[in-house]
Amino acid sequence: MRNISHAFITKMVVFLIAVVCITGTTKAIIDMEVNEVHLSSINQDNYFESQAFAEESYNIISPLAQLIGKYKSEEYILSGKTLTEDDIREIEEELYNEYGYSYKYNSNEEENKSVFEEKYENDIKSKKDERMKEQVREYYRLLSTLEAKEGIVYYASDGEHIFSNSGLNKKDQFDSFGAYILIEDYQQKLYPNEVNESRYSNYFTHSVEELNPQTDVIYVAFNDPFLQQEISEWEKGKELAKNLLNEFIVFVAGFVLSFVYLIIVIGRTPSKDKEIQLNVIDKLYNDLNIVIVVCLISLWIALVVEVLQDMYLLLTVPIFSIALLLILSLIKHIKNRTFLQHTLIYQILKKIFLSVKNVFDSGSIGVKIVLLVIGYPVVIAATFFMFPITIGVAAWLALKKVKSFNRIKEGVEHIKNGDLQHRIEVDGKGELSRLAANINSITDGLKTSVDSEIKSERLKTELITNVSHDIRTPLTSIITYVDLLKIEKDPEKIAEYIEVLDQKSKRLKHLTDDLFEAAKASSGSMPVQLERIDIVSLLTQGIGEMDEKIEASALDFKLAYPTEKVYVKADGKLLWRSVENLFSNIFKYAQPASRVYIDVEDLGNEILVTFKNISAYELNISADELMERFTRGDESRSSQGSGLGLSIAESLIYLQRGKFLVQVDGDLFKAMIYLPKFPNE
Repeated sequence: MRNISHAFITKMVVFLIAVVCITGTTKAIIDMEVNEVHLSSINQDNYFESQAFAEESYNIISPLAQLIGKYKSEEYILSGKTLTEDDIREIEEELYNEYGYSYKYNSNEEENKSVFEEKYENDIKSKKDERMKEQVREYYRLLSTLEAKEGIVYYASDGEHIFSNSGLNKKDQFDSFGAYILIEDYQQKLYPNEVNESRYSNYFTHSVEELNPQTDVIYVAFNDPFLQQEISEWEKGKELAKNLLNEFIVFVAGFVLSFVYLIIVIGRTPSKDKEIQLNVIDKLYNDLNIVIVVCLISLWIALVVEVLQDMYLLLTVPIFSIALLLILSLIKHIKNRTFLQHTLIYQILKKIFLSVKNVFDSGSIGVKIVLLVIGYPVVIAATFFMFPITIGVAAWLALKKVKSFNRIKEGVEHIKNGDLQHRIEVDGKGELSRLAANINSITDGLKTSVDSEIKSERLKTELITNVSHDIRTPLTSIITYVDLLKIEKDPEKIAEYIEVLDQKSKRLKHLTDDLFEAAKASSGSMPVQLERIDIVSLLTQGIGEMDEKIEASALDFKLAYPTEKVYVKADGKLLWRSVENLFSNIFKYAQPASRVYIDVEDLGNEILVTFKNISAYELNISADELMERFTRGDESRSSQGSGLGLSIAESLIYLQRGKFLVQVDGDLFKAMIYLPKFPNE
């Protein structure tokens, strides 16, 4: 399903559906506007309840009400009786504001008014005449509007002036029509009754509220042919409204569904890759994208409304297609969380900020001071309308730098007093933070040197103690047995004493050789000849040579290695000496009749050789302590080891550009050798 729903062809089809739906929605709205469709008529059962009848009634009653209530006749208008106090005040204020500046320094407003009325009396009269002429034109426009009405009979009178398009002038003469509106003596009679029930009845009756009910009457009636034509047009309009509303709902629903689908799948591929896929359109900055969308929609509205009303479909499809593509591009960036970052304004501000920041961070104190001296007044001038905020931000930044400086000063005081554990914490990436980091590095170096010196002194003490103990033990035995030989006469005893002297002298020689080799290896003065070594063959050969020791210790060696040959870059002699030391360590300290695992692993650029065995002694010391010279797995130092094997192995592996690590897990002892892999030819 994902392969189908997220396929490119599916997205294209749904995109076209969305364009068709938005075009159809636009067409339905424009058709409603062009045909002056009243959607309210859909829920109305009768023409007389409709907005159409109310508007038709208003178009006849409103002019009649204005004629008998305000204008009456041309003579009446020219007599100035239609000018209200508000009209006169408006004329005077308009002229006063236009000409009043020439005497605005007079003492008070009343004197100004008096001077104004005397000086501009003719102008005021001229303005009044213009206003009356406008009212005369409006009077004849209303008469023309009434004369154009066909199928409607009306009579209106204020007792003196009469406006009528028939000889009917009595109320009962209008009762015979199929629909009528009679306004007289504080009463409004509307027929048929559906007109009274219409919620739009106030739409046309409010225009007669200012008439004089004692003298003013308005009779309006609609003849049957006119009503039949209006009812027929209303029913057609109602049917058209239903069809257009249904089209609108269907197209809106289709657009919403297709648009929601596009929102979900846009930027995604049939694969389950969560990364949003961007294309060429998405390279357009989002703020420019929004501007283009707004401009396209504005252009479409302007062209449709003002210029090309009959060609809106030809404009809608391309404009809305482009707009929808750009909107989907915005949605991609929202899903990719790059909406703000991918704006032109953001990029410009970012580059300005980074440029200033790079200059500020990399420059000297002098450069920063120059930037501040020049830049701060510029910022103040550019933000003068909010200078309190600018000053506040500057004060906050300055206070922050002062706090950082004080923190460094206090930290240096702590370190000077011997507190090497103290850390100076300064946020940011400026010079003060770099200064704090450098001071912390110096402190770390001092602390490391002090710790190293302490450890060196401790090791010297332990070395002297261990060497003294390990050398004195065989030396004491040699002295003792030499003294016994001096007084012993029995040949058998003499032979036994000589055998002991031989063992002790060899033990003393082995100890001094190991000590010399350890000193030589740790000094780095041993020659190293790196070459290609078959590590598996070396281990197999070593196990074969030590077969007698293996049988004597009842140990079971398990060697695991890759099927393909692996070669290391090492010195054959030094590598074998390291491996031999590990074998010797196993024979001395491994649990008898236990298994020993040797694993060879290819890690790509290096080879890992791991030795694992179970210790015969309780390993209650750490791996670091085991690596120290003269340290043995048995604290009683009763074994024959010198305690230098692991230290020598570590130094020799290091000389071959490898790594030697030791891990202790309970009684499990693990030694790991990392050596560079020899490249295959």
